[in-house]
Amino acid sequence: FDAIARESEQRINIFKSQDLANTAWAFVTLGVPARQLFEAIARESEQCINSFTPQGLANTAWAFAVVGAAHRGALVKAVSARAVEFGLPAFSGEQLRQLHSFFLSFELEASPSAELLAPI
Repeated sequence: FDAIARESEQRINIFKSQDLANTAWAFVTLGVPARQLFEAIARESEQCINSFTPQGLANTAWAFAVVGAAHRGALVKAVSARAVEFGLPAFSGEQLRQLHSFFLSFELEASPSAELLAPI
């Protein structure tokens, strides 16, 4: 898996949002933390956050919560902003749980916008 992680890091700039989500999910599901890969996924996800679907956003967020990677503040803000754009109705119950896990893995200052939580 190390070779796959390294190759993915080198090609991360050609990954689409779905590729980023699938890669993060796969490595976490297999129990392979690949910290450098997750840093690359974080950077690239920040750049293309507007192309994530609700499912892709939730899966990516969940993977970061599970792996315990050093999260970038910019990624937290980007995920939060994108989730606000979608609104709660866009997410399934499972996807909301995944986002919740992601936000719980950060300090309060990085928690999601009040705009997202207002409908609750």
